[in-house]
Amino acid sequence: MALADIVVVLGSAFLAVSFGVLFIQRTRPVARSTGDQPQPGLSYLFDGVDLQHATPEAESALRRSCDTTDWQALTSCLNARFPGLPDQDELGQVDRLTLHAAHPDDPATLSLQREDEMTRIEIEDDASGDANTRHALHLLRSELDTLRLAATKAPYPIWIEDDGRHLSWRNAAYEMLEGAVRGNQDNHSTPLFDFAPGDLSGKSSVRVPVRMDANGTTEWYNVTATQADSATVFHAVDINAVIQAEVAQRNFVQTLAKTFAQLSIGLAIFDRNGQLALFNPALVDLTSLPAEFLSGRPDMLSFFDRLRDNRVMPEPKNYGSWRQEISEMINAASHGSYHETWSLDTGHTYRVSGRPHPDGAIAFLIEDITAEISLTRNFRAELELGQSLMDTFEDALVVFSSAGVLTFCNAAYREMWKLDPDNSFADVTIVDCLQAWQEKCAPDPAWGDMRDFVMKFGERAAWEVDVKHRDLGKLRTQVSPIVSGATVIRFMELQTQGDVPIPALT
Repeated sequence: MALADIVVVLGSAFLAVSFGVLFIQRTRPVARSTGDQPQPGLSYLFDGVDLQHATPEAESALRRSCDTTDWQALTSCLNARFPGLPDQDELGQVDRLTLHAAHPDDPATLSLQREDEMTRIEIEDDASGDANTRHALHLLRSELDTLRLAATKAPYPIWIEDDGRHLSWRNAAYEMLEGAVRGNQDNHSTPLFDFAPGDLSGKSSVRVPVRMDANGTTEWYNVTATQADSATVFHAVDINAVIQAEVAQRNFVQTLAKTFAQLSIGLAIFDRNGQLALFNPALVDLTSLPAEFLSGRPDMLSFFDRLRDNRVMPEPKNYGSWRQEISEMINAASHGSYHETWSLDTGHTYRVSGRPHPDGAIAFLIEDITAEISLTRNFRAELELGQSLMDTFEDALVVFSSAGVLTFCNAAYREMWKLDPDNSFADVTIVDCLQAWQEKCAPDPAWGDMRDFVMKFGERAAWEVDVKHRDLGKLRTQVSPIVSGATVIRFMELQTQGDVPIPALT
């Protein structure tokens, strides 16, 4: 080998060794950090929020969760012993941090140190023994203290009984309630809440009354039980407000029921689930539905199906679309827009309306208006008869109310004055009529007297006057008061015989 080649080889080897030594020296602190020389105790090294390295004791002490980051798992593991660790969002803002153990008997100290993007956590404990075991014991003690604090300071009674129903533990709320119930009696072994174990059989809770010794009142509690090996843990929650609300609601419902029982209108209230929640006796009388059926809380479709079977509602033209019609009726009632009149084959007529109620409830009201309809029909027939009778008169007749509004006129009046008040959208008053009359007649002060007479209150006497119609000649006008302050005005055509006018024959 040539001397030049040997020099090149030796030079390359020397450079390689030099670079290797330099690399080792520059990476030596990191090698110590990454565990080439494990340190005793609990030590963690994080890159951001991801765990890069941990001592064996620290690795076993860390309870890692698959759905959290490594830093979240660490804080969840250590916060009970060292409260005050920053969360992952605040981690980048902390360079150094020293935390002492929360328990006064725990001498351990946690130190946090940032190195660029790396975070080192070390737990120093002067006590001897396995660091992992000591850490687990301290965590258990912290957890025990937390549980003891939560149970003892709970605002509701908690107690534990053995298999013989003897009291083995109770919290402060239980002792306070016991003092209020039993006073100075020294009887702490007997349970304060008196109920049989069978009361909780198949139930998640049971309501238990407790009579207070101080004022003689009764308080109610909802008691739940949890079996734990040979002991049973009981929790009691004050439900006095619930009991009072239920009593108030029951009294209110009873009051409503008594009120509805006196109504002649049938009432059916369906709750938000569509089931009959309340009905009154009038509903039974109007629908002929059995009280047993209504007490069974049928839904709305069953209720209306039964009405159709009892012929209490109109028979549908198309039974195939019956359910659809009922659904539309229910939807209209939920918006308060359902108002129908049912004319039944029995001759009865019902007015049915649906109205929404709070919390999604719907109320249906069924009212028998047969008598009202009959009265209306009879009244309309009488009006038609009276109108036909008055139309047979040759004299023109018009009637005004006490307010001066035209209420009636016959065919002769329409023919004489070429007016038809029935076709007017607005009320026709005495002023409107006088204007039309004066257009077809000669001026006369009697027109103003007629207006004053129609609008006058109190005692009035009949009078008459002759006015001149431009086409029909003289008209004898009789103005007479009638019942309810109304006024009738009668126009009669006069035929002249010589110089003496005489009324036309009627």
